[in-house]
Amino acid sequence: MKPLVLAMLSMYSILGVISPVSCATSSSLVETTFLQCLSNHSQSSNPISGVVYTSNNANFSSVLNSYVRNLRFSTPTTPKPLLIVAAKNYSHVQATVVCAKSPFIVLDMFNLRSINIDLADESAWVQSGATLGEIYYAISAKSKVHGFPAGVCLTLGAGGHFTGGGYGNMMRKYGLSVDNIVDAQIVNVNGEILDRKSMGEDLFWAIRGGGAASFGVILAWKIKLVKVPEKVTVFQVERTLEQGATDIVVQWQKVADNIENDLFIRVMLLPGNGSREGEKTITATFVSLFLGDNARLLRLLNQSLPQLGLQQKDCNEMSWVESILFWASYPIGTSLDVLLSRVPKGLTFLKRKSDYVQEPISKTDLEALWKVMIEIGDGGMLWNPYGGKMSEISATETPFPHRAGNIFKIQYSFNWKDGGLETANRYLNLTRQLHEAMTPHVSKNPREAFLNYRDIDIGTNTEGEYKEGEVYGIKYFKHNFERLVRIKTKVDPDNFFRNEQSIPTLPPQVL
Repeated sequence: MKPLVLAMLSMYSILGVISPVSCATSSSLVETTFLQCLSNHSQSSNPISGVVYTSNNANFSSVLNSYVRNLRFSTPTTPKPLLIVAAKNYSHVQATVVCAKSPFIVLDMFNLRSINIDLADESAWVQSGATLGEIYYAISAKSKVHGFPAGVCLTLGAGGHFTGGGYGNMMRKYGLSVDNIVDAQIVNVNGEILDRKSMGEDLFWAIRGGGAASFGVILAWKIKLVKVPEKVTVFQVERTLEQGATDIVVQWQKVADNIENDLFIRVMLLPGNGSREGEKTITATFVSLFLGDNARLLRLLNQSLPQLGLQQKDCNEMSWVESILFWASYPIGTSLDVLLSRVPKGLTFLKRKSDYVQEPISKTDLEALWKVMIEIGDGGMLWNPYGGKMSEISATETPFPHRAGNIFKIQYSFNWKDGGLETANRYLNLTRQLHEAMTPHVSKNPREAFLNYRDIDIGTNTEGEYKEGEVYGIKYFKHNFERLVRIKTKVDPDNFFRNEQSIPTLPPQVL
């Protein structure tokens, strides 16, 4: 039976298969064999026994659930691993990969979290278990004029976020996280540690946006720091339909991708109650980061987006790292220490989907869309502007292909708190309903999708075959999918690193 990687969570590498073990005796034998293999490959200076959690361990459940960020991964029906390896040393990762050819185990990377900043080189080595918040804190402790263009979900692990093309509010200025990675360390299918030189440019290309979970286990990234001003400006303003939100969104589409690269304005669209009793409306929230002062920002927006009516009282100047907290919805003045917290602000059951918009949506069509959203009555969309640096980088520079020609990317966002199956199905269907309503307005042939918003609605791979993988692979990677398949076939020909949406291999006769 071929190995199967069931999922890739933010700090987990999940290896092995769900073995057809039907009795305690068989399970015990598999566990004993695996543990013996780990022991055989353990270094005396870094013994692995202290980081292995079997199902009989009192801490097993807490370790398993500690980094779940979507409660849909912690239901009673979620497949549970035979054991967890919470690696503290690279040798633990190597041993786990070598031994995990049969049992379903979780390789947890949260202990591998060191961050080493080199200001002289304007770079940093970041281990894959480090969170984005920890990375931003470390950078700010060394410099007030450096940052890194990644996400604003502070408890995300760097290992998975970067390799899927993680983005943030500086992407119009500096591109994606993967556009600013200059080296990496990965454990391959043979348990070897490779850096950029030893892995070669093909594999280095593949893991920067192609999902490293298909190729190995990322140990660390070397990132290139970017320059930020000592003071940046942020704002968040809400406008309802009664306050002219539709006209503002129409104009936003015209300027969001071609305005100055220093400016990023996200639009969040949510249905809700209107100003009169029984009335429903749409609230458009405009959230911005501007790499400059508020006077320059106001001049720019009064010229390009006067419909928003932005005023000086709406704008706040602060350091770049403080702006990260603002975007993460912390009150102004919150201590930077919250960046070091690994506990998310709240956990819910959730579903995400994605789309790319390449032509402005007309006012008439927006008004029809508002009616659909009000009828659905829940969830919403985040519209993230492209252009700037995103349009300057070739679609083949990395596996992430969504570059020039895109005005903005959509995130469909639905959260719920009830863990029942009926509730889950209801919200999943609502998400699909909104996604379907957007069909006329988004990219086609293929209908593009963003890898980090993993969406099994667009296809899954149950047998590891090329034809199955092509269905979702073209949507995530477009023409880059073919190159990813050939690299995968070369470095992992037996398809050990596999999940529902991993890169498939080619059959031998096609090589």
